[in-house]
Amino acid sequence: MSEGLFFPVIETKRLTLRPLAADDSESLLDIFSSPEVMKYWNTAPWSGIQDALDFINVSNESMLSEESLVLGVYLKSTGELVGKCMLFNHDKESKRAEVGFGLGQHYWGKGYINEAGEALIQYGFNALGLRRIEAEIDPDNHASAKALEKLGFTLEGVLRQRWEVNGVVSDSALYGRLISDPSSNSLA
Repeated sequence: MSEGLFFPVIETKRLTLRPLAADDSESLLDIFSSPEVMKYWNTAPWSGIQDALDFINVSNESMLSEESLVLGVYLKSTGELVGKCMLFNHDKESKRAEVGFGLGQHYWGKGYINEAGEALIQYGFNALGLRRIEAEIDPDNHASAKALEKLGFTLEGVLRQRWEVNGVVSDSALYGRLISDPSSNSLA
């Protein structure tokens, strides 16, 4: 696999962020087949190992084309995969991307999203030259809203009835963070 800006290894105090490999497919499936983890996503829970392998392959292809940066989140202490974080829909000309996170339910509430998120955001601003990072979440996803606010994002608006997944219609809350915004976080 190619090395470079879109295949980094990012270290934080407790975590390592690095590109996903085929060996991660079972751990990914364990995380993203959970209806609770996928409750606010715009796709259904994964149903088989092929979903995980397809995600890894598509992620690596999008990184090669510099459209997305998709990294597994691993505990330094054990090497265990606990989730993923990503900068996607990268628009090089406009210097912006969207951020997204997914974490296994067992790891919620331990500060991993904040730690991995700030490291990924700083990488986006400093290494990729982004000016703006956006996030889109279901307004009912209060945990994600709280995490984004803790990461220095500002709620910028709501798009009504934006998604329909399995017959459920939901709105989207749009958040943004600029490189010029004061950081509410001192991690990494």
